[in-house]
Amino acid sequence: MRSSNPTLSDHVFEKSRTGNSADGVMTLNGTVLKTAILTLLLVTSASFSWKISMSGNAPAWFGAALPVSFILYLVLGLIITFKPTTAPALAPVYALSNGFIVGIISAMYEKQFGGIVLSAVTLTCGILFALLAAYSTGMIKPTENFKLGIAAATGGICLFYLATIVLGMFGIHIPLVFGNGWVGIAFSAFVVVLAALNLVLDFDFIENGCAAGAPKHMEWYAAFGLLVTLVWLYLEILRLLSKLRSRD
Repeated sequence: MRSSNPTLSDHVFEKSRTGNSADGVMTLNGTVLKTAILTLLLVTSASFSWKISMSGNAPAWFGAALPVSFILYLVLGLIITFKPTTAPALAPVYALSNGFIVGIISAMYEKQFGGIVLSAVTLTCGILFALLAAYSTGMIKPTENFKLGIAAATGGICLFYLATIVLGMFGIHIPLVFGNGWVGIAFSAFVVVLAALNLVLDFDFIENGCAAGAPKHMEWYAAFGLLVTLVWLYLEILRLLSKLRSRD
């Protein structure tokens, strides 16, 4: 089993098999339910911060809530990634903190490009269900070479984003990639496709994890990993649509 999603790597399920499975084993239905719960929490939190951001009259505590949510998002994400047994307790809090940030980001895009959020949400859901249907019917079955390619490309993108953040601290920017020119649009389109393909690998990894009889807590962990990919896909679609809209 292999997934380019760093939260759903092979060693996690291998390590979990040696853990306590007295509460049962991971199932597909259980994972779907946990994913639905985390998604609902994320959407609820995002709607809350969205409404405040769009109102233009944010309360005094709102400014401090963003950095707190960001710290929770980073810390909880790392804890869950390296200690999957914490997922049942921490994944819901992670979803809430992540949703708070996503709502603010979405509002920023919406204020600049009216209607862009609805388009991004629709496209994200459409891609998710289309790929899920294709995977379920066997139209898409990732091979080992395919998985390795996606893992390498995803790692490269992560390193590139990290490098741009570091360079940005020194006032060095890459306008072609992040601008609204055709190079920037092509780059965003590539990342959207890459994020979508990560969903396929996540489906495959979850299916194999269920077949391997991973402990019950891995349902929460797998749901957390899938949520990470979905949010990434949504934000990249937002970025791509904003580039296209800015050329009008």
